[in-house]
Amino acid sequence: MRSTPRRRWLLTLLIACGGLVLVAALGYREGGRRALDAQSAQAAQQLDLQAQALNQRIERYRALPQVLALDPDLRAAVAAPVDAATQARLNHRMEEANRTTRASTLTLIDARGVAIAASNWRDAGSNVGEDYAFRPYVQQALRDGRGRFYGIGVTTSVPGYFLSEALRDDAGRAVGVIVIKIELAAIERTWPDDGDLVLASDAHDVVFLASRPAWRYRVLAPLDADARRELAATRQYEGEQLRAYAGQVLRNAGPHGAVVRVDMPAMPGTWLWQRAPVADTDWTLHLLHDAAPIAAASREWATIAGASWAALVFLALFLQQRVRLGALRRRSRDELETLVRHHAEELRSARDGLIDAAQEADTGLSRRLAHLPQGVVIIDADLRIVAWNARYIELFRFPPDLVRVGTPIEEVFRYNARRGLLGPGPVEDAIERRLEHLRSGKPHMRESEKTDGTVLEIRGNPLPDGGFVTSYADITTYKTTARELRTLADALERRIAERTADLEQARAEAEAANRYKGRFAAAAVHDLLQPLNAARMFAAGLRARLRDDETRRIADNIDGALSAQDGILASLLDISRLETGTLRTDIREVALGPLLDGLARETGVLAQARGLRFDHVHTRAWVRSDATLLRRLVQNFLSNAVRYTARGRIVLGVRRDGARLWIEVHDTGPGIPPNRQREIFEEFRRLDDGNTGDRGAGLGLAIVDRIARLLGHRIDLRSRPGTGSVFRVSVPLIDAPAEPSIEPVAPSVPAEDDAPLRGCRVWVIDDDAQACAATRQLLERWDCDVPLADGPHAALAAAVRGEAPDIVLLDVRMGEHHGPTLFDTLCDRWSAVPLAILVTAESDPALRAQARDAGQGFLPKPVRPPALRALMMQMRLRGY
Repeated sequence: MRSTPRRRWLLTLLIACGGLVLVAALGYREGGRRALDAQSAQAAQQLDLQAQALNQRIERYRALPQVLALDPDLRAAVAAPVDAATQARLNHRMEEANRTTRASTLTLIDARGVAIAASNWRDAGSNVGEDYAFRPYVQQALRDGRGRFYGIGVTTSVPGYFLSEALRDDAGRAVGVIVIKIELAAIERTWPDDGDLVLASDAHDVVFLASRPAWRYRVLAPLDADARRELAATRQYEGEQLRAYAGQVLRNAGPHGAVVRVDMPAMPGTWLWQRAPVADTDWTLHLLHDAAPIAAASREWATIAGASWAALVFLALFLQQRVRLGALRRRSRDELETLVRHHAEELRSARDGLIDAAQEADTGLSRRLAHLPQGVVIIDADLRIVAWNARYIELFRFPPDLVRVGTPIEEVFRYNARRGLLGPGPVEDAIERRLEHLRSGKPHMRESEKTDGTVLEIRGNPLPDGGFVTSYADITTYKTTARELRTLADALERRIAERTADLEQARAEAEAANRYKGRFAAAAVHDLLQPLNAARMFAAGLRARLRDDETRRIADNIDGALSAQDGILASLLDISRLETGTLRTDIREVALGPLLDGLARETGVLAQARGLRFDHVHTRAWVRSDATLLRRLVQNFLSNAVRYTARGRIVLGVRRDGARLWIEVHDTGPGIPPNRQREIFEEFRRLDDGNTGDRGAGLGLAIVDRIARLLGHRIDLRSRPGTGSVFRVSVPLIDAPAEPSIEPVAPSVPAEDDAPLRGCRVWVIDDDAQACAATRQLLERWDCDVPLADGPHAALAAAVRGEAPDIVLLDVRMGEHHGPTLFDTLCDRWSAVPLAILVTAESDPALRAQARDAGQGFLPKPVRPPALRALMMQMRLRGY
């Protein structure tokens, strides 16, 4: 009988003890989990604040290299060799900019990686002259436009963060780098030197910033061979010994955290290791927080769970005893109930006390926030203050008794309102707006300027379980630097605008000078051709009166010299019109055969006179070009070949190349050395081995080069000294038109048959008296009647109704008179329209086309008498 109660009591005891162990274990595990999550969240918030502080430090200087990279003086300095004066000016420039920004060092580096100027040029360990081509921030900037790199200075041995920006020339090529070095020691000094441990590591897991010196330059993960070679090549941590880290992960705490044991450097106990990446870098921030509170929280939860289980067991036993002994203890029921209530209250008090103790241990944040550079305040879901740091009190200069745990945040708002810190407007409305924003739980960020000029950046973020955390960062220095940078940028913009205006004015002046030069050249050539025209007229008249061969040869030599002078002046005029852009083009379909046949006939006569063989390959091809300019271009090729070929052969032909056609001139001249083949296309350049007495002015190939560029044709030259040369031009090849237009061929007139001109009344109008006299003499030799050979004023005075001449020879440019306009006026006075021939030094295709449309003849000066006689006879015969 007694064994049964004993077994029952043993079973009850076993259930109670087993349940106690199980409940305590579950409580220990749940308490540890919650404490670990809370500590991880707090560590993540703290790392976020540290990352913001680090980013703010870097952001203060990020824009400076970009602004300096736009400076035209710095871009010009790295694009050309730097003399001592320029280097001194650049050093002072770097020093002044660095003094304004308060950075560590500013360095200007050329495209080779050599520092040509630096803000520390006065120091013994100056950067000037050092080769930084091996540094990643130089390579990144020259390759990608900008770079970033943390390392120990090569010359200063001071670690820092380097920001670089490429300087580019007008073509967009990187010609140099501007580098700013930022020392992050100030950030490191704000980290706590006891309690929590803060670290920063690079992409190789090398710790370069640490709140405790023993951790600096620790390698958190083994380095492979590639990483060691890279560190050696970049000399990132030169002079420092990289030490190993040893430890063991005991428990994971989310994707970025773990509970660890640290063996080297020795740190007793267990630690919560939390990691967070730093934005816009390859860095990682680490926070090591003492994990002892997590174990304490686990034990507290185990104690609470065990006490609760014990209370439940005791209550169950009590009820069991009450049921079994109810009949025997009815009289003591009230006493037992009172005793039970008393014990229950004690248990609840103990439980509540343990819970309150756990919560108080879990929210003691003020010590952890004390080292932050920002002012931080945390409020709960009831808008009451639960934690803050000394920086918060310092920024707002609160009295000691205002901010306490449990103080409503509304009282702090009212205190600030009384000091005028909430801005204008009704105070109650301003307070209510801020309270409503906190209740809404929305994150925010804004800037606020205090009356003393201090600028605060205010960031607010809601907490997961209700409440709000707000940070206040003093960004006065950053804002001041930003204003200074804006001022510098405005100054640079003004300088750029001034330079642009100067360049525009210079361009306008250059264009005006170019136009003036063109007008001057045209006028000068016109004035030079006037006496030359008269000289050729006189020479033609003189030759007709000579009878012996010797004097005729002298006259021929005079005519040849005048012809050479004619060619030089025409070349000068072409060069002037090509340079000033006044030469107009008429691009159309051109039959290449007649054009080349005419050139072949002319060149064949010249080549035969020099004892050369000339061959021409006929073609039926059609091309797209300006017939007049293309003829002039190939004519210069042929003239050049005749001039420089002493013996042998000249060939003119074409060669098809796909959709284009090459017009080629081959000669057996002396050839051109490779180093002079580009030189001969310049003005007044000529070889020294041309035919004596016929060397020209060196303008022919210069005209060829400019005409080809104007028409968009390509010129090519192949030449071997002692063998000969091939000059050729490429033109677009087209199909022959269905109905090709053929220029009418003027009827040939016997050269010596002057019958159509006998008795012809001719007026010669020119402002050059010698030209008038020479032309009169020539026309009278052809039995023409020349009533007038004078200037425009005499022609206007002599013009009478009904007495118009048969032909009028008139110049185009005659002082204030224009030839075609003067002719229209004379026709009105005559009441008739005689034949007219424009004789001018202007070879403008538009003027030639205008004369053709008006039914007038056109002859360029200096006039060749046979050409004048032929044109006059043709016009008379056709009744033009």
